[in-house]
Amino acid sequence: MTQPAQAQALRGTAVAVDGDSLEVGGTRIRLFGIDAPEFDQTCKRNGETWSCGKSAKDQLAALVAGQEIECQGQGVDQYGRVLAVCWAGRDELNEAVVTQGWAVAYRDFSDAYIPAETRAKASRLGIWSSTFALPSAYRLSKLEPAPAPVPESLARPMVKAQPPTWTGGCAIKGNRNRRGQWIYHLPGMPYYDRTRAEEMFCTEAQAQAAGYRRAIVQ
Repeated sequence: MTQPAQAQALRGTAVAVDGDSLEVGGTRIRLFGIDAPEFDQTCKRNGETWSCGKSAKDQLAALVAGQEIECQGQGVDQYGRVLAVCWAGRDELNEAVVTQGWAVAYRDFSDAYIPAETRAKASRLGIWSSTFALPSAYRLSKLEPAPAPVPESLARPMVKAQPPTWTGGCAIKGNRNRRGQWIYHLPGMPYYDRTRAEEMFCTEAQAQAAGYRRAIVQ
């Protein structure tokens, strides 16, 4: 029986949702530290297009078929999925998927699977036998265009931007992404340096008062 997600430990039979996601007893799990092609993503091999995202899911399904899966949670992502390292018996699934060439190491969150990726790439296994877009780049390409500007009369109240500083002052970046989410990033967070600040805040309280939520860090 699957334990509550809050316990951060889950056990049970699993169903593959895509190449790096499982469902265990009704709980969605995202395999931590790896990134597989999206289910609808395609790759090219010898000039031919093939459904590498579907193949990645099929490979994960084969790894978990008939097995009792044990997962140790590392947190929860923005979609409510438990981020976890999972095992089928003695085999760690996260590493196995990368080793077989069906996912890349997700460097934004972990360096643990870079050696496995290097070996799979050298042996041209799985997606490494093809040309492909990194899954993260593919997801960005699928985002809808930014929405039209909101009329000033309907716009949310704004806190005046403060000049950035790295000396303990106003260094919190507020950003409105293409999904319409209002998120703030603190110095040291994974996406801080890549985030384009639309507003700067001195404190988290200021950012929250302006309608932003803190970025989820895994």
